Amino acid sequence: MTAKPQTDIERLNDRYRSAMMSFYMRRSVSRSDAEDMTQEVFVRLIASYSGEVENVDAYIFQIAANILRDRARKVKVRNSDMARQNLEDMDRVDLFDPSRILLGRESLRAVSKHLDDLPEKTRDIFILYRIEGLQQSDIASGYHISERAVRKHIAKAMEHIMRELSNEGQGG
Repeated sequence: MTAKPQTDIERLNDRYRSAMMSFYMRRSVSRSDAEDMTQEVFVRLIASYSGEVENVDAYIFQIAANILRDRARKVKVRNSDMARQNLEDMDRVDLFDPSRILLGRESLRAVSKHLDDLPEKTRDIFILYRIEGLQQSDIASGYHISERAVRKHIAKAMEHIMRELSNEGQGG
């Protein structure tokens, strides 16, 4: 049995598949989405490829960039639709529902309890950012630290609170 000669598309697939995957994943696309998008590149290529393209590299990566732009547009539309739906849903919610107020107070009490476990500086930075709404740059100036350090304090506080709340939810 003789081996079947590779078609142009198979050769292009062998040559470009890993480059396409890297192209998408460097742009924060998940591996499974990168697979789907890479497959879409080859579907579009099959639909339009005549074998007479001067610069195949540029052609394939132009298709890849177009797919990335299409995906970004779809996500933007989907997110704006979801935001609109959320606003419509909020119109139907009774903001002064007693059960919501009770749940909110209990949640606040739980978070507050876990804030007390944090080092004072981390707790204060978290409160200034999350509760008082100060900008990270303003907090950094006030504490004479970098914005990166402010972000680390906030992340440390969030991680601690989430871990403790998760432990409570598991009965621990």
